[in-house]
Amino acid sequence: MASTVLVVTALEDVTADLVVAALNEREASVVRVDPADIGPALTFGFRIDGDRPAWSGRLRTASREVEPGEVAAVYYRRPTPYGTRFAHLPRQQRDFAAAEARHGLGGVLNALSGARYVNHPAAVARAESKPAQLHRLARLGLRIPPTLITNDREAAEEFAAVHGPVVCKTFRGLPAGDDGRAGAIWTQRVAPGTFDDTLTVTAHLFQAEIPKTGDVRVTVVGRRVFAQQIAAPDGALDWRRGDWGALRHAPITVPPLVEAALHAYLASFGLVFGCFDFALTGDGDDPEHWTAIECNPNGQWGWLPDAPAITEAFADLLTVEREGRS
Repeated sequence: MASTVLVVTALEDVTADLVVAALNEREASVVRVDPADIGPALTFGFRIDGDRPAWSGRLRTASREVEPGEVAAVYYRRPTPYGTRFAHLPRQQRDFAAAEARHGLGGVLNALSGARYVNHPAAVARAESKPAQLHRLARLGLRIPPTLITNDREAAEEFAAVHGPVVCKTFRGLPAGDDGRAGAIWTQRVAPGTFDDTLTVTAHLFQAEIPKTGDVRVTVVGRRVFAQQIAAPDGALDWRRGDWGALRHAPITVPPLVEAALHAYLASFGLVFGCFDFALTGDGDDPEHWTAIECNPNGQWGWLPDAPAITEAFADLLTVEREGRS
């Protein structure tokens, strides 16, 4: 009978550590694996045929082993990119080996029959698109900032003339540089008259700046909702760019209409967890004062004051099937 929780993530993952610790306290069977460890420290042999249309075999790490049929839930966090494992190889060999590992090992781990995924990587990939997020949020009746995606100077100037002041955001995080370190480009204001023809190089995301009274992070885990209002001591436009330890937090109640839209949003993408960011333009009671900014389908939450309660919500979600069958 399936009873194991498979945690798919890198070795250094504080958020996953919190959930694994909660699962251990419940005496749940947990196997933690980083697929990029493929090699002597991670071996496997999976089989399938017409008489038994489900994957069988063994997955072995340095300290654990598990059969696909034993996995009741998969906590998919942030595994190391496969390419890191093969970084020492010439480019063609590296890309080939990484692709084979991703489609072979990753393909089986993403197709475990009957397992609950939190969240499935395919669903996360679909939900990471900011254009798709904004479209879905608006369709569900939530307020969003007027937005322009463009590489055209004239279009940007026209948008700023109508919706200024304007901010610029990135679609994705800054990739790792030659030193292997990743970075970030924070939300920033765009000064009038600074648009030029370099816009044509790539796509840009411009939004009307919201005259906010505060920011809210809403973490949804299954049917449970956790919301914290966040304030940076320096009043920064983007609270993420400063010292997270200096941020001020206060619990806030999500209006029922907004909460219903968040559950509908996750369901529409096949997700059971997501971190939503909102800008408040007044008090928190009126849904019209909540402007949806984005949803991270694999967001961080371990730094929030309600992290212990969120941890237990994850443990509940990952063990509910196991407990229901015991």
